[in-house]
Amino acid sequence: MTTPPKHSVKISILNEEFTIRSDTLPEHTRVVAEYLDGVARQVMSGGNVVESNRAVILAALRITAELFEERQAGGAISGSMKQLSDEVRRLLPPAKR
Repeated sequence: MTTPPKHSVKISILNEEFTIRSDTLPEHTRVVAEYLDGVARQVMSGGNVVESNRAVILAALRITAELFEERQAGGAISGSMKQLSDEVRRLLPPAKR
């Protein structure tokens, strides 16, 4: 089994430069970093947080909350789709089930 190639990508979060090494495509890493930077800037613009490290932590918590909400919504949709599929399957002739 071969190990995926590592990519080095320079990113900026709240004007601080980082070099990230990962097997994720550089474009994806940049998009994710830009999203985190944007949310951290929103936190900073709220005026309650001055330190950048706190802003990044709060931004990460917001993004994690978004992730959990999306997962929950996805699970609900998946459950609804299964229920609908079961109902449709019941209506099909036995040979098509």
